[in-house]
Amino acid sequence: MLNNKGFDLWADGYDKSVGVSDEDGTYPFAGYKQILNEIYNRVLTNKSKAVLDIGFGTGTLTTKLYEMPEAKLFQGDFSKGLVDELKHHRYDTIMATYSLHHLSDEQKICFIKEILSLLRDGGCLYIGDIMFETWAELEKYKTLIGEEWDDDEFYFVVDELTKFFPQMKYEKFSFCAGLLSIPIRASRDF
Repeated sequence: MLNNKGFDLWADGYDKSVGVSDEDGTYPFAGYKQILNEIYNRVLTNKSKAVLDIGFGTGTLTTKLYEMPEAKLFQGDFSKGLVDELKHHRYDTIMATYSLHHLSDEQKICFIKEILSLLRDGGCLYIGDIMFETWAELEKYKTLIGEEWDDDEFYFVVDELTKFFPQMKYEKFSFCAGLLSIPIRASRDF
Protein backbone atom coordinates (compact mmCIF):
# COMPACT_ATOMS: atom_id res chain seq x y z
CA MET A 1 0.00 0.00 0.00
CA LEU A 2 1.25 3.49 -0.78
CA ASN A 3 2.27 5.58 2.19
CA ASN A 4 1.07 9.18 2.41
CA LYS A 5 4.12 10.56 0.58
CA GLY A 6 3.71 8.05 -2.26
CA PHE A 7 0.02 8.85 -2.57
CA ASP A 8 0.71 12.60 -2.53
CA LEU A 9 3.12 12.18 -5.45
CA TRP A 10 0.62 10.04 -7.37
CA ALA A 11 -2.40 12.21 -6.51
CA ASP A 12 -1.53 14.91 -9.05
CA GLY A 13 -2.07 12.49 -11.93
CA TYR A 14 -4.45 10.11 -10.17
CA ASP A 15 -7.74 11.72 -11.17
CA LYS A 16 -6.58 11.98 -14.78
CA SER A 17 -5.50 8.33 -14.96
CA VAL A 18 -8.78 7.27 -13.31
CA GLY A 19 -10.73 9.31 -15.86
CA VAL A 20 -8.89 7.75 -18.80
CA SER A 21 -9.44 4.21 -17.50
CA ASP A 22 -13.11 4.92 -16.78
CA GLU A 23 -13.77 6.48 -20.18
CA ASP A 24 -11.96 3.65 -21.98
CA GLY A 25 -13.83 1.03 -19.92
CA THR A 26 -10.58 -0.58 -18.84
CA TYR A 27 -9.21 -2.11 -15.65
CA PRO A 28 -9.15 -0.94 -12.95
CA PHE A 29 -11.52 2.04 -13.11
CA ALA A 30 -14.23 1.09 -15.61
CA GLY A 31 -17.49 2.23 -13.96
CA TYR A 32 -15.81 4.62 -11.50
CA LYS A 33 -17.79 7.81 -12.21
CA GLN A 34 -21.07 5.90 -12.43
CA ILE A 35 -20.49 4.39 -8.97
CA LEU A 36 -19.58 7.75 -7.42
CA ASN A 37 -22.64 9.37 -8.98
CA GLU A 38 -24.88 6.56 -7.72
CA ILE A 39 -23.60 6.93 -4.14
CA TYR A 40 -23.92 10.72 -4.35
CA ASN A 41 -27.53 10.48 -5.51
CA ARG A 42 -28.42 7.98 -2.79
CA VAL A 43 -26.92 10.16 -0.08
CA LEU A 44 -28.92 13.14 -1.34
CA THR A 45 -32.14 11.12 -1.77
CA ASN A 46 -31.86 9.76 1.77
CA LYS A 47 -31.16 13.29 3.06
CA SER A 48 -28.19 12.00 5.03
CA LYS A 49 -26.87 14.66 7.35
CA ALA A 50 -24.06 12.76 9.05
CA VAL A 51 -21.83 11.16 6.41
CA LEU A 52 -18.50 9.43 6.93
CA ASP A 53 -16.31 8.99 3.86
CA ILE A 54 -13.50 6.51 4.51
CA GLY A 55 -10.33 6.74 2.49
CA PHE A 56 -11.53 9.64 0.38
CA GLY A 57 -8.23 10.03 -1.50
CA THR A 58 -8.30 13.12 -3.69
CA GLY A 59 -11.78 14.03 -2.43
CA THR A 60 -13.72 13.64 -5.68
CA LEU A 61 -16.94 12.49 -4.00
CA THR A 62 -16.42 14.27 -0.69
CA THR A 63 -16.19 17.68 -2.32
CA LYS A 64 -19.49 17.05 -4.11
CA LEU A 65 -21.21 16.29 -0.80
CA TYR A 66 -19.74 19.03 1.37
CA GLU A 67 -18.46 22.50 1.14
CA MET A 68 -15.01 21.82 2.49
CA PRO A 69 -15.07 24.45 5.30
CA GLU A 70 -17.95 22.46 6.88
CA ALA A 71 -16.22 19.08 6.67
CA LYS A 72 -14.05 17.67 9.41
CA LEU A 73 -11.11 15.78 7.97
CA PHE A 74 -9.12 13.18 9.87
CA GLN A 75 -5.92 11.48 8.81
CA GLY A 76 -5.43 7.90 9.82
CA ASP A 77 -4.58 4.43 8.65
CA PHE A 78 -7.89 2.55 8.39
CA SER A 79 -6.00 -0.75 8.19
CA LYS A 80 -5.55 -0.18 11.94
CA GLY A 81 -9.20 0.85 12.44
CA LEU A 82 -10.83 4.24 12.59
CA VAL A 83 -9.29 7.19 14.37
CA ASP A 84 -10.80 7.51 17.85
CA GLU A 85 -12.69 10.75 17.15
CA LEU A 86 -14.79 8.99 14.49
CA LYS A 87 -15.78 6.10 16.76
CA HIS A 88 -17.81 8.38 19.06
CA HIS A 89 -20.36 9.44 16.45
CA ARG A 90 -23.28 7.83 14.66
CA TYR A 91 -23.77 8.27 10.93
CA ASP A 92 -26.65 8.18 8.46
CA THR A 93 -24.33 7.06 5.68
CA ILE A 94 -20.85 5.59 5.64
CA MET A 95 -19.14 5.25 2.30
CA ALA A 96 -15.85 3.93 1.04
CA THR A 97 -14.94 4.24 -2.61
CA TYR A 98 -11.88 2.59 -4.09
CA SER A 99 -10.09 2.38 -0.77
CA LEU A 100 -10.93 -0.84 1.07
CA HIS A 101 -9.21 -3.05 -1.52
CA HIS A 102 -6.04 -2.26 0.43
CA LEU A 103 -7.33 -4.46 3.27
CA SER A 104 -6.97 -8.23 3.26
CA ASP A 105 -10.21 -10.19 3.09
CA GLU A 106 -10.08 -10.87 6.83
CA GLN A 107 -9.38 -7.19 7.58
CA LYS A 108 -12.30 -6.16 5.37
CA ILE A 109 -14.75 -8.29 7.33
CA CYS A 110 -13.56 -6.95 10.70
CA PHE A 111 -13.50 -3.36 9.47
CA ILE A 112 -16.94 -3.55 7.87
CA LYS A 113 -18.37 -4.94 11.12
CA GLU A 114 -16.73 -2.09 13.03
CA ILE A 115 -18.13 0.64 10.83
CA LEU A 116 -21.60 -0.92 10.57
CA SER A 117 -21.86 -0.51 14.34
CA LEU A 118 -21.53 3.26 13.83
CA LEU A 119 -24.58 3.56 11.57
CA ARG A 120 -27.87 4.86 12.88
CA ASP A 121 -30.96 2.71 12.39
CA GLY A 122 -32.07 3.22 8.81
CA GLY A 123 -28.52 4.12 7.74
CA CYS A 124 -26.53 2.47 5.00
CA LEU A 125 -22.94 1.55 4.21
CA TYR A 126 -21.93 1.96 0.55
CA ILE A 127 -18.75 0.39 -0.78
CA GLY A 128 -17.84 1.15 -4.38
CA ASP A 129 -14.71 -0.58 -5.51
CA ILE A 130 -13.02 -3.07 -7.77
CA MET A 131 -14.98 -6.27 -7.17
CA PHE A 132 -16.05 -9.50 -8.71
CA GLU A 133 -19.05 -11.69 -7.99
CA THR A 134 -17.08 -14.94 -7.62
CA TRP A 135 -13.49 -16.15 -7.29
CA ALA A 136 -13.83 -17.72 -10.74
CA GLU A 137 -14.73 -14.34 -12.23
CA LEU A 138 -11.80 -12.66 -10.44
CA GLU A 139 -9.38 -15.33 -11.71
CA LYS A 140 -10.75 -15.01 -15.26
CA TYR A 141 -10.08 -11.27 -15.38
CA LYS A 142 -6.75 -11.60 -13.60
CA THR A 143 -5.64 -13.88 -16.44
CA LEU A 144 -7.07 -11.60 -19.14
CA ILE A 145 -5.53 -8.45 -17.65
CA GLY A 146 -2.14 -10.09 -17.19
CA GLU A 147 0.80 -7.95 -16.12
CA GLU A 148 -1.35 -4.87 -15.43
CA TRP A 149 -3.15 -6.72 -12.61
CA ASP A 150 -2.18 -5.30 -9.21
CA ASP A 151 -1.18 -8.22 -6.97
CA ASP A 152 -0.71 -5.88 -4.00
CA GLU A 153 -4.45 -5.21 -3.74
CA PHE A 154 -7.21 -7.44 -2.39
CA TYR A 155 -10.29 -7.05 -4.54
CA PHE A 156 -13.75 -7.79 -3.25
CA VAL A 157 -15.35 -11.15 -3.99
CA VAL A 158 -19.05 -10.70 -3.34
CA ASP A 159 -19.86 -14.39 -2.74
CA GLU A 160 -17.33 -14.47 0.10
CA LEU A 161 -18.79 -11.42 1.86
CA THR A 162 -22.40 -12.59 1.58
CA LYS A 163 -21.64 -15.25 4.21
CA PHE A 164 -20.87 -12.51 6.73
CA PHE A 165 -23.36 -9.86 5.56
CA PRO A 166 -26.48 -11.61 4.22
CA GLN A 167 -28.39 -8.30 4.04
CA MET A 168 -25.81 -6.93 1.60
CA LYS A 169 -26.92 -5.94 -1.89
CA TYR A 170 -24.53 -6.11 -4.86
CA GLU A 171 -24.84 -4.08 -8.06
CA LYS A 172 -22.44 -4.57 -10.96
CA PHE A 173 -21.34 -1.42 -12.80
CA SER A 174 -18.65 -2.83 -15.08
CA PHE A 175 -16.68 -6.02 -15.55
CA CYS A 176 -14.42 -4.96 -12.65
CA ALA A 177 -16.47 -2.60 -10.50
CA GLY A 178 -19.48 -2.80 -8.29
CA LEU A 179 -21.39 -1.27 -5.44
CA LEU A 180 -22.18 -3.00 -2.16
CA SER A 181 -24.98 -1.58 -0.02
CA ILE A 182 -25.50 -2.77 3.53
CA PRO A 183 -28.55 -1.20 5.18
CA ILE A 184 -29.02 -1.12 8.94
CA ARG A 185 -32.36 -1.90 10.47
CA ALA A 186 -33.38 -1.86 14.11
CA SER A 187 -32.64 -5.60 14.37
CA ARG A 188 -28.91 -5.05 13.71
CA ASP A 189 -28.56 -8.23 11.67
CA PHE A 190 -24.77 -8.40 11.25
